[in-house]
Amino acid sequence: MIKHLRYLLFVMVLLSACSTTKYLPEGQKLYTGAEVKVEDKNIKKSDSKAISEEMKALVRPKPNASLLGLRIKLWLYYKTKNRKGFIQKFFSKYGEPPILISQVDVGKNSTIMQNRLQNESYFQATVSGDTVGKKKTAKAVFTALPGPPYIIRNVTFPVATDNSLDTAVRGTMAETLLKKGDKYNLDIIKSERLRIDARLKEKGFFYFAPEQLIIQYDSTIVNHQVDLNVKIKPTTPERAREIYSIRNIYVYPNYSLRDTSLKLDSAKAYRWYNIIDPRKTARPYLFANTVLLHPNDVYSRTVHNNSLNRFINLGPYRYVKNRFEDVTPDSPKLDVYYFLTPYKRKSLQLELLGRSTSANYTGSQVNLSWKNRNAFKGGELLTFTLFASTDVQAGGQNNGYNVYQYGAQTSLSWPRLISPFNVRSSNAYIPRTVLTLGYTSTNRQKLYALNSFSGSFGYQFKTDIHKLHELNVLEITYTKPRNVDSIYLDSIRNPNNRNPALKHVIDPQFTWGPSYAYTYDNTTEDYRTNSIYYRGKVSLSNNLYGIFTGADTLGGKPKKLFGTTFNQYVKAEGEFRFFHKINAGTKIAARLLAGVGLPYGNSTILPYSQQFFIGGPNSLRGFRARSIGPGSIDASSLNNGFVADQSGDIKLEANLEYRAKLFSIVYGAIFADAGNVWNAKTHQQGGTFGSNFYKQLAADAGFGLRFDATVLVLRVDLGFPLLRPWPDASGSRSVSPSFRYSILNIAIGYPF
Repeated sequence: MIKHLRYLLFVMVLLSACSTTKYLPEGQKLYTGAEVKVEDKNIKKSDSKAISEEMKALVRPKPNASLLGLRIKLWLYYKTKNRKGFIQKFFSKYGEPPILISQVDVGKNSTIMQNRLQNESYFQATVSGDTVGKKKTAKAVFTALPGPPYIIRNVTFPVATDNSLDTAVRGTMAETLLKKGDKYNLDIIKSERLRIDARLKEKGFFYFAPEQLIIQYDSTIVNHQVDLNVKIKPTTPERAREIYSIRNIYVYPNYSLRDTSLKLDSAKAYRWYNIIDPRKTARPYLFANTVLLHPNDVYSRTVHNNSLNRFINLGPYRYVKNRFEDVTPDSPKLDVYYFLTPYKRKSLQLELLGRSTSANYTGSQVNLSWKNRNAFKGGELLTFTLFASTDVQAGGQNNGYNVYQYGAQTSLSWPRLISPFNVRSSNAYIPRTVLTLGYTSTNRQKLYALNSFSGSFGYQFKTDIHKLHELNVLEITYTKPRNVDSIYLDSIRNPNNRNPALKHVIDPQFTWGPSYAYTYDNTTEDYRTNSIYYRGKVSLSNNLYGIFTGADTLGGKPKKLFGTTFNQYVKAEGEFRFFHKINAGTKIAARLLAGVGLPYGNSTILPYSQQFFIGGPNSLRGFRARSIGPGSIDASSLNNGFVADQSGDIKLEANLEYRAKLFSIVYGAIFADAGNVWNAKTHQQGGTFGSNFYKQLAADAGFGLRFDATVLVLRVDLGFPLLRPWPDASGSRSVSPSFRYSILNIAIGYPF
C-alpha cells in the first residue's frame, strides 16, 4: 500500500510541475475566477458577505475546475488533445478546454447581477466590472453598490364580496409569504402566486392559473418602504372564476395507445366509479383504494394527485394517463378519466452477483425470480425466488471454512389492508398486506449445516412522504442443525480452548411473535442543509405464551411449543443518522446505533438469528466483519483454527464521516467508528454488559474513495484499528496506526 502512495505522490508532484498556462496561445490569458466587492457602509457585514457570494455564483462562464490548486481536467485536455490510442481516448472525456478571460463578458455579467439585486429589494443597485491580469492569468473584478433595501410596509388582499374568487383569494391571506418588515423579493412574490393558486385548486377553481394574479407594488413611500396589493386580473376568463365539482369517473384498466374510442357504452358501474374493461383484466374492487374523488365532490388538486400516486404505486400498471373533461350543462362539472397501461403480467429474472467482504471472503450469488404482477386480478404481487451463493476464503484464518447457501423465498403482497377492521386512508400512499415464506440451507464447510424456515404476515403503510410503518402481526423463525462436525463440537467442549458461545449457533431456534418498525426519512430532499434518518423496531417472541405456561429455564422448567423449546425475549433497536450539508459537494454524516435484547423465562440468551453483530464495511471498518465482541473477548484466541462470527444481545455503535467531492464522480471521505456488542447475562468472562462497557469499545479511523455514478456507488475504504476491546500481553488496548493492521473494505453503496 505504501508503494502505491509513493506513486500517487509522484504523480501529484509531476502534475504540479507541469504548468497548464504554457499551452495558451500568444496573447491569451487563463480565466481564474471572479471577485465581487460590495461597497456600501450602510449594509451589515453579514449581508455584504452574502451578497458577494450570491453575485459571484452568477458569473459565467465558470473557471476551470481545480483540486489543491491543480487544474487536472485542463491538464488532461492538453495531454489527450489530438492524441491516438485507447488510453488517450479514455481520459479525453474527463478533459476540459481552457476558459479564457476573453470569454468573460463583464458588461453582461454586471447587468445580470444588477437585475438580481434590484429583484431582491435593492432598487437603486448598480454593478460595474473590469478584468485584472497577470502574465498568463486574469480574473474578473466586480464592484456592487446595492444601496438601501426596500422593506414591505403593508400587504392588501381583495375584499370579500359575493364574488367567490375574491373571497377565496382573501381566505388564503393568513398563510401569506409576504410579511410586513421583510425585504421586497421578486422570487417570493412569484412563490406567493403559486401558493395562492395551490390553495384555490383545493377549493374547486380548476381552470384558475397563477398568471391570473397580479401583485402590484408602490415604492414611492418614504424611508425606502413598499406597499403590496394582491389583485385578480380583470381579464381572468369566466370559467377560471367557477368552482367545479365531479360528475362521473371512468377507469380503463387495460388501456393502450391504439385505443381511440372511450367505449362508454361498455362501462360497468362499481360503487362510485365506472370500469371499462371488456377483457376483465382486473376486479372492480382493485380501485376502491385509488379512486379518491367521488361524484359531487368539489375538485381538489391534492385528492386528485393522491389518486394518481396511488394508481402509479398500485403495482400492475406501467403508465397512468389522466384526463378531465368539462361537461358543464347548468353548473360547472367535470368527468374524470383514468387510462392505465399494464406491465406484462408475468416476468422471469436472472441475477448474477459478485461480492467481497472485509472478512477476506469472496463469493457469488445467483437469483432466479418469477413475478406475477396481478396474480388474482386484484393487484396482488406474487414473487417466487430461488437462490444459491458461495463465500470462499482463499487465504487467512478461515481458509477452507467456506460458506454455501441455497434456498427459496415466496411473497404475496396485496395493495390493501386485509384486516377484520375497516381502516381507510386518503393520502398518496397505498397500504399493503404482505405474506412471506422462506427456506434457507446454510452449510459452513467442515463446521456445521443448518436448515432455517421463516414466515411473516403483516402490514406496510406510509402516513406521509417521510413516515413508514411496518407492523408484522406474526413473525416465525425456526432453525435446526442438519449436522455438526467434530471440529466444531471440539471447540465447544475442549477444556484447553473452550468457547461455549459456539453452542448457541447450532441450538434449535424457534421464535414466534409480532414486531413493529417505524422509519422517518427526509434525506432524499437535497435542498435541506440538515437531514435525518431514523428507524426504530420492537420485536417480541412468545411473551404471553411463556408467561401463561410458566416457562423458566433457569428454574428447571423449560417449555415447548409444537414439540420444540421456544425462545422468549423482548428486543428493541434504533438507528439515527444525521447529515449536515456544508456546500453542494461536501457534507458531514453521523450515525448512532443502539440495540437491546432481553431474554427471559424460556431463554437465557437471544437466538442467534436475532443477535447483534459488529465490524465490517458498513460498520467498524478497521475490523473484519463480525469479528468483535462480545465485550472484551478476543475471538482470534479461541476455536480450532477458524474465527467464528461474534454476536451479542446488546449493541452500541457510532460512526462519523466527512465526505467531499474531489472531481467528476470521485468523492473522498475521512471516517471514525466505535462500538461493540455484549451479552445481557453472564455466559463468558468479559462478555457481559456492565458499568465498564465504555472500556470495551473498539475504535478505528481511516479514509476512502467513493465513485458515485448515481445508479451505482463503488466504495473503497481503508480502516485502521485504534482501540481493541481486549488488552494485549502488556495490558494495552491501543493500536498504533499502521498499514500492517489496516483493513481494506470494497463495497457497493455508502456505509450509511
